[in-house]
Amino acid sequence: MNQEQNHPLYLLDRDHLNRLLAKVTPGDEDLIDLARLIIRYKDFPGAHDLQADMNKILNLWGLTNESLNFKTRQIWENGYRPGNNIDESIGSGFDTSDSTSNNLTS
Repeated sequence: MNQEQNHPLYLLDRDHLNRLLAKVTPGDEDLIDLARLIIRYKDFPGAHDLQADMNKILNLWGLTNESLNFKTRQIWENGYRPGNNIDESIGSGFDTSDSTSNNLTS
């Protein structure tokens, strides 16, 4: 019996794929996201619309599964880790440099 299954991450993955479909030039994280989604849905009995969109994205970016895997292996080998591109210059917004000039006196 070939019954279609619903993937528990379908809605989240749909959002990711919609974002990727809008990309003309993918960045490293975009390539990694596409590769992990392809792996997640490989041989999955359902979500055919997601699988079709993944193939469409590969074509839009001029890639094959093999070239995507090659690129993502290079990205990981060059030290990529999820979240490592966060701008660390953004702090809490609390500025202590001027704390003595704002003292309240009673």
